[in-house]
Amino acid sequence: MKVLLILFYMLTQLIVFSSEGIMTLPSDETMGTPVANPSIATPMIPLIPASPVEKVDENEDVWILEKISTVMMESKVKVIVPLEIISDIEIKAMIIDDQKLDIPFEIEMNKEPEKKDHYMLKYSQKELDLDNDGNIDTKIYSPKYINKKIVDDNVLSIDGSNITKEGLHKKRVYITVEVKDGK
Repeated sequence: MKVLLILFYMLTQLIVFSSEGIMTLPSDETMGTPVANPSIATPMIPLIPASPVEKVDENEDVWILEKISTVMMESKVKVIVPLEIISDIEIKAMIIDDQKLDIPFEIEMNKEPEKKDHYMLKYSQKELDLDNDGNIDTKIYSPKYINKKIVDDNVLSIDGSNITKEGLHKKRVYITVEVKDGK
């Protein structure tokens, strides 16, 4: 399509610069007589050739096509789908006294990573204080890189000795996928 536009533009420029600048200038003496003026060039508009008209009926004109062309074009687009987490994780645990508990969990991605050792999980918090007493009582451990669709080497480690307030404690942690720095 670009080639056709460039050719059309070049053809138009060729026609404009090859003309001798003849145009009609109205004046008192000449009143529309053609006058050569090389400084003013008017572009010529190419005329569409008339197609023959064939009479089929007395009241109807039918146009006959002289040439039909079909242009086939192909375009290819590379779509890159980012690596995303598609699973929600909800962990419920009951800790009694000073019990230490390691809870494994899985994170499912939308596809297998195309590069190994390139994508990493990033948590909004890796060390948590569930009961808000100032002591870290929960830690999240994950592998450094995501190399498979289901990351199942994740562990939530809860240390009951650092939990001082009894009751139900809830925390929300956000997980994102990051790309390793450097190429």
